[in-house]
Amino acid sequence: MKTNPEVVIVGGGLAGLVAAIHLSKAGLAVTLIEKTAYPRHKVCGEYVSNEILNYLQDLDVDVFQLNPTQITKLQFSNRRGKIVTTTLPLGGFGISRYTLDDFLYQKAVKNSCTILMETVTDIAFIDDVFQVTTNKQTLTANILLGAYGKRSNIDQVLTRDFMRKPSTWLAVKAHYSGDFPNDMVGLHNFKGGYCGISKVENNSINICYLADYKTFKKYKNIADYQQEVLYKNKYLKKVFENSSLLFEKPLTIGQISFDQKSTIENHILMIGDTAGLIHPLCGNGMAMAIHSAKIASELVVEYYTSKTRSRIDLEKKYTQYWKNHFAKRLFIGRLLATTLQYETITAIVLYAAVSIPSILPWIIKQTHGKPVSSS
Repeated sequence: MKTNPEVVIVGGGLAGLVAAIHLSKAGLAVTLIEKTAYPRHKVCGEYVSNEILNYLQDLDVDVFQLNPTQITKLQFSNRRGKIVTTTLPLGGFGISRYTLDDFLYQKAVKNSCTILMETVTDIAFIDDVFQVTTNKQTLTANILLGAYGKRSNIDQVLTRDFMRKPSTWLAVKAHYSGDFPNDMVGLHNFKGGYCGISKVENNSINICYLADYKTFKKYKNIADYQQEVLYKNKYLKKVFENSSLLFEKPLTIGQISFDQKSTIENHILMIGDTAGLIHPLCGNGMAMAIHSAKIASELVVEYYTSKTRSRIDLEKKYTQYWKNHFAKRLFIGRLLATTLQYETITAIVLYAAVSIPSILPWIIKQTHGKPVSSS
């Protein structure tokens, strides 16, 4: 058995990597465990709200080195392709997970984080210490952050409640070449789902959509589904027909759950999508993942500097802080997703957004936070 330093992070996506950078910058010894080597593509909308820009800069993470697109506008369409456009209150940037995750990984390594490319098979909490078993070894740690994403075998090991419920969503993502505005993120409705479109670095267009599995399984393949379902939205049809696939084939991920999750599970502090997943309709998942890493990291630093008296206090604080920042956003996201499944209601919302320009920015503000920086 190898004895590990203060913190182990399971999962090397946005939340896990940002937490590793934050904690190592604060002087803590960190080991991050990730099963997949960098760089790699991931199913993701790849739009990041500027609300976390100051925080990243505080960590000496300069995303502008990656030449992201600067996004200032949101475009929304209903199933018939009728469009409304508005200005994003804070704006954001478009960057691929392929580039951003690898950039954060290199930063974490430079900060002396230990990165293990291994698969976690079991987690136990015994005598106030975590034992993390991988396919190669067992490590121990005082603090464990769960940052392994939307759904994992670890959730089964921990018998998390949301895993008992059937999930009806899957997501499809690919990069394309074609003509699309650099400053725009699009959210487009189709029967049984939503499609996000925005530019990332290198002039590539990221198209990522969420689909109802019940509708999707009626078709033989992704191409047939897109032509028979997404193309019913005239705007989406135009985008797809005027774009060329850059991937060998689209990436997919299934069994996506938007049900409520526990932020603490067996004393593990859950961050990012592991703690809660906002609907892609709200377009803010990447910023929320980074923000949750900030909250957890600051509390862990407090714990090690004796500002937080006990593990119980740490867990209570994290649960409350997470709820304060994200519970309302997640609720609004679920409400919007449910409401806009109905074509008539979507048409009414679109008409109202055209008639009263302040409506769409107001909705956006309900699912986005204020700018954050290190405490």
